[in-house]
Amino acid sequence: MRKIIALLFSSTVLVSCSHTKLDTPSTVSEHVNLVSDRSIVTPPQETLPAAHTISPEKVLQSDKYSEGIVFDRQGNFYFSQTKAGTITIVSPDGSSRIWAKVQGVNGHKILPDGSHIVAAKNSVLQLDANGNPLKIIADRFNGKPLIYPNDITVDPQGGFYFTDSGDSNPQNPNGAVYYVNAASQLNQVASGLAFANGIVLTPDRQRLFVSESNKNIVAVYNVLAPGKLGEKKVFALPVKQPGEIDNKPDGLCLDAAGNLYIAHYGTRHVEVLNSSGQLIRRYASGNLTTSNCAFGGANLKSLFVTGGVETEAGQGGIFRLDLGVQGLDIRPRQPAITTTQKND
Repeated sequence: MRKIIALLFSSTVLVSCSHTKLDTPSTVSEHVNLVSDRSIVTPPQETLPAAHTISPEKVLQSDKYSEGIVFDRQGNFYFSQTKAGTITIVSPDGSSRIWAKVQGVNGHKILPDGSHIVAAKNSVLQLDANGNPLKIIADRFNGKPLIYPNDITVDPQGGFYFTDSGDSNPQNPNGAVYYVNAASQLNQVASGLAFANGIVLTPDRQRLFVSESNKNIVAVYNVLAPGKLGEKKVFALPVKQPGEIDNKPDGLCLDAAGNLYIAHYGTRHVEVLNSSGQLIRRYASGNLTTSNCAFGGANLKSLFVTGGVETEAGQGGIFRLDLGVQGLDIRPRQPAITTTQKND
């Protein structure tokens, strides 16, 4: 078991990739470049706290860069260490252990039946509630192997979407989005993306957000039907500021009001966009190479953020931002599927 140093845990306590730094400017013509509350749009009936009032609290430190954080209904959270090939479970009392070993593990979600799906090296896998493998859900499409499955979002009516980042060559944008229906049939629903990364479906199942890391944008698709997407639109993000090393949107999550939270790799920030794509907050995340985010804690009112404390080659960190804002509840409601209990 990898050594995890528990530093802070309060009440109950949610891809990424190896990034190639690009100096090429984004092709998006209109960038939002906002760095303080004074220049950020204030939404009507604001409930989000001002950025200067929120300080990230370190929950734990891991040996390796951290990713893929997700919560279950018992108050446990799970996170990936992609380079170590491990998923760690952290219980409400702060104790932790290696829950599963999966090569190249990244994004992680829990299905309505209580089983877990993880994006891993060249495949998407299903695990039971004890971390035992159940099956390979996807490892190729039209006879070609998947390149780099990265992150996942669950359709609560059955099925799920996942990103395949492709490679890191900006001249060859070959990232894609796939949909797996309830019968485990795989279809490609979007292609030609410049490193497809974080992904989240709105609770009304009407819009799908996808981080396109190498363009510093979030792609927005109308969902016409399960596994069928409409025209792509774009939300632009702030470019890197002095002291930041990159600007690549990574993991995504939503709050109950419909605001979109973006783990912005290389900036030490999580950005918040409203449903119209306006930047309404920019919170310090604690991690320089911020990778993913999810709501947890009491009443799902704290945002938990994964990544690397500094560069991706160093130690990982999980930080908690006590926003007091209700997160969207994506935890499963059904009993968990289990097989034989594993021995650590």
